[in-house]
Amino acid sequence: MSEACSHRLVIADDHPLFRGALREAVSGFFGRAEIGEAGTFEEMTDLLERGGEVDLILLDLRMPGARGFSGLMYLRAQYPAVPIVVVSANDDPAVIRRCMEFGASGFIPKTLGADPLRAAIAAVLRGEVWTPPDVDLSRGSDVESAAMIARLATLTPQQVRVLMMLSGGLLNKQIAYELGVSEATVKAHVSAVLQKLGVDSRTQAVIAAGRIEAGQWPQLARRSESG
Repeated sequence: MSEACSHRLVIADDHPLFRGALREAVSGFFGRAEIGEAGTFEEMTDLLERGGEVDLILLDLRMPGARGFSGLMYLRAQYPAVPIVVVSANDDPAVIRRCMEFGASGFIPKTLGADPLRAAIAAVLRGEVWTPPDVDLSRGSDVESAAMIARLATLTPQQVRVLMMLSGGLLNKQIAYELGVSEATVKAHVSAVLQKLGVDSRTQAVIAAGRIEAGQWPQLARRSESG
């Protein structure tokens, strides 16, 4: 990414038409901006790894290679200083609150008009947090859910990717191939994930990841405590 640009943004969404609309809206707001586009999780990580510093990431929750909050978890762990704004069609207040709990700097519904969208992005770039004004962020998660969120937040970027691949049903050797590491390294990552999540098996770890979306963590916590 060239140094002449005043802002550097990445749009990560699997719908080309929406990426184009978002690019047009953002381009019309900034005098100079370099905007990278990614349609999959892998494209997004490749773009971020080969580019320079990024001022803002606009992230769809659902895209190939990531599901639910896993993409947000990875970005928050890998790029802790970069503001991330979730742009999603799912504007359920519980989803918005969960995004903010996972460290998003903002949440923009895909139904938001161009002018409010630009205002929201400008607010985030000023260091503010932006969510739809009718969403009550003070309603936090219950104790069990908050504990699991805190555990998930301790995962390293590589551990997040391993958990994502476990959720996709990949075996250790397949994960090793995808990440370009040894099976022993994958086993070490899996062990660390189980320990950090407070579960005893790969299956329980996958259940934990799945229930990020389902909102059934209290039941998982009780199951884990019972052994």
